[in-house]
Amino acid sequence: MYDLVIRNGLIIGADGKIAADLAIDGERIAAIGTRLEGRRVLDAGGCYVIPGGIDPHVHLQMPLAGLVSSDSFTSGTVAAACGGTTTIIDFVEPQPGQFMLEALAWRRAEAAEQVAIDFGLHMTIPTWHAAEADRLDEVAAVVEAGCLSFKMYQAYAGMILDDVSLLRALTAVGQAGGRTVLHSETGPVLDMLREEARAEGHLEPIWHAYTRPAQLEASAVHRAAELADLAGCPLYIFHVGCRESVEEIIKARHRGIDIWGETCPQYLLLNAEEHLGGLNGELYVCAPPLRSIDDNQAMWLALAQNDLHVVSTDHCPWTKEEKRRDDFTSIPGGVPSIEARLSLIHHMGVNAGLLTLERWVQVCSTNAARWMGLKGKGRLAPGCDADIVIFDPARVKYIAPDTLHEAAGWTPYEGMEVTGWPRTVLSRGAVIVEDEQYVGHPGHGRFVERS
Repeated sequence: MYDLVIRNGLIIGADGKIAADLAIDGERIAAIGTRLEGRRVLDAGGCYVIPGGIDPHVHLQMPLAGLVSSDSFTSGTVAAACGGTTTIIDFVEPQPGQFMLEALAWRRAEAAEQVAIDFGLHMTIPTWHAAEADRLDEVAAVVEAGCLSFKMYQAYAGMILDDVSLLRALTAVGQAGGRTVLHSETGPVLDMLREEARAEGHLEPIWHAYTRPAQLEASAVHRAAELADLAGCPLYIFHVGCRESVEEIIKARHRGIDIWGETCPQYLLLNAEEHLGGLNGELYVCAPPLRSIDDNQAMWLALAQNDLHVVSTDHCPWTKEEKRRDDFTSIPGGVPSIEARLSLIHHMGVNAGLLTLERWVQVCSTNAARWMGLKGKGRLAPGCDADIVIFDPARVKYIAPDTLHEAAGWTPYEGMEVTGWPRTVLSRGAVIVEDEQYVGHPGHGRFVERS
């Protein structure tokens, strides 16, 4: 007899679906079959049984210019769990003069007692680390410590790597067996455009989009792909939101370059003219910026056709008060999305006929597990971690701040009504959400060493 059996559900994986029971022993899936017996039974009648969501791009408890993003590791991971996400990947940002392993240990300790779900970390390589050859010598030890992926930037003062520094860092990561996640925009030119707009008196939030043209995102993707190929380093482009960048990723893949791309709910559902250009436009400032409705449609098509591979959130929440600035260049960038991601993609993708159920599971879980080295996650198979969501496809949910667990006090998806929401969520065999109520405890989550 198994510890727990989930009965009567439709099991959906990246490769197909089957009506069967699923059994769990301890923290792992033990069997999939019929008439399985368990000491505890969960009835999933009328529901989908899917692998727990994986969000490989979040910013919890992140310091920025005297502020700290509004979701702590506790509130952010509780919100993630309630939305069906069972693993996140956040970031380490070494300070000048700080060793990478020291920064990794500090960030792990900061999260360890708070996280409600499992977590990994990306190691950031800022400007100063790329400029110091001995700092890049640390990369292999960081990979050995289970931090497989390295965040690099082509924008932002203090973070930007010029092409020479980027190639140097990519080479170090590739030689160590790691991989790179990249913020791709042509930063120095964007800085010039922003300053020109300010000088002309253009301070409204819509100018955040006008001064970050899609072509300068796409050209950065093109350069990065060529450099990653030269360095022999797998490359993953964060938060793709424009057709031009997708086209560069497609062209690079056709040339045999090892490159993947992700998009986010904001680039699928929101647009610049309506949101940045409307009332409270400052709330929707994020980078890269929101684009057009045509770009929204292009992102959905790219997901469906496997030209983009993952939906993350880039969850970087700030309160309304923190986002309220008179000058678009001083607004802290980022929007909250960590809780509604799985349901938004189901409703707007699957229910609208744009994605199959299997593709939904791929882009919200399985693909991220595969590329990010999260072994034992993202799949429902014997031996895998029992990270499981019982998802009710008929549950109607109205999205509003008071129906979510995020701490920002607002959501860019307020007023949207979705059909389909997680009913029960398990993390390594433990029920942490039951009948849509969080029943777990902070500190349950573990650091996942990736390889």
